[in-house]
Amino acid sequence: MTPEQIRLAGLEALARELGPVGMVRFLQQFDIGRGDYSKERHQWLDSLRIEDIARTIEKPDDSSNTQ
Repeated sequence: MTPEQIRLAGLEALARELGPVGMVRFLQQFDIGRGDYSKERHQWLDSLRIEDIARTIEKPDDSSNTQ
């Protein structure tokens, strides 16, 4: 079988066993994504200091306060 034939047979098997919605949900798990994660991560992390991160973690969550 060619790679294209294998791909089509696989899609047919998924659709048959999982149904169309299940097939799509299964395939969405394997999306490779877009962009450059490392570059984007540096854009928002490089400006943070460890003290700022620690302060955010230690800050009490007011939304759970039921007074």
